[in-house]
Amino acid sequence: MLLSMTGYGKASAEYGSKKITAEIKSLNSKALDLQTRISPIYREKEMEIRAMISSTLERGKVDFCLYIERDDASAATPINRPIFKAYVEQVRSLSEELSLPDPDVHWFSTILRMPDVMTKVEVVELTDAEWKVACAVVQQSIDRLMEFRRQEGDALEKKFCEKVDNIEALLAQIEPFEQARVEKIRSRIVDGLNSIPEVQVDRNRLEQEMIYYIEKLDINEEKQRLRNHLNYFRETMRNGHGQGKKLGFIAQEMGREINTTGSKSNIAEMQNIVVRMKDELEQIKEQVLNVM
Repeated sequence: MLLSMTGYGKASAEYGSKKITAEIKSLNSKALDLQTRISPIYREKEMEIRAMISSTLERGKVDFCLYIERDDASAATPINRPIFKAYVEQVRSLSEELSLPDPDVHWFSTILRMPDVMTKVEVVELTDAEWKVACAVVQQSIDRLMEFRRQEGDALEKKFCEKVDNIEALLAQIEPFEQARVEKIRSRIVDGLNSIPEVQVDRNRLEQEMIYYIEKLDINEEKQRLRNHLNYFRETMRNGHGQGKKLGFIAQEMGREINTTGSKSNIAEMQNIVVRMKDELEQIKEQVLNVM
């Protein structure tokens, strides 16, 4: 089974008034390129989180995010009551001392804007119980991304099988033109020589040269090697994940044999088939970059 490097996973869990959420997505990359955004409370566990991700994902450009959402009540910024009361007492004391009018309701909004009246209380210590929940959320997001990768890998495998079968079918379509091509080459050479009556031709030497020329255009070796590469590509896909680079190398070798076949194909029908084979192979090369 193949695995794609493209994937997405998300998981959440409740812990007290918090909602802990982990999101992870990956794209293709030659190696593991991991970027993380982690809520401050979990920063001390970053190395552990990275180890969890790298041990499972192996390759890909990975973006990971772990954050906290709170309910409306707990998210509200609390008023620091002692400080608020201290400011009120100071204002009243100044009002009496300076014989100023008593503070009215407008002073209320003014005091709320005084330093340290509105205080955001953050939990600074991570408990074992909370980390256990958060760790499970991280693992669940990774598992969901891997499931996504497996589904994408199945789709890629079906696509590759289709393209490999197409190349093999096109290769078979070349064979009927090969014998006709040899006869055309022979006739063209003989006709050309016959059109020059004053030239004396050594028939034995002519046959030797034609055999040499025709052998240079022979594509039997290229066809056999290409069939071997197609079968090796199928076998490698069945060997499981982690074969992306190897499949890429096999696709390159397939391309060499197809190109050589094209350079030796000197009739339009064969060249048209080679172009179609190249098109199928190009689609394989594009998608093989996404394979683990």
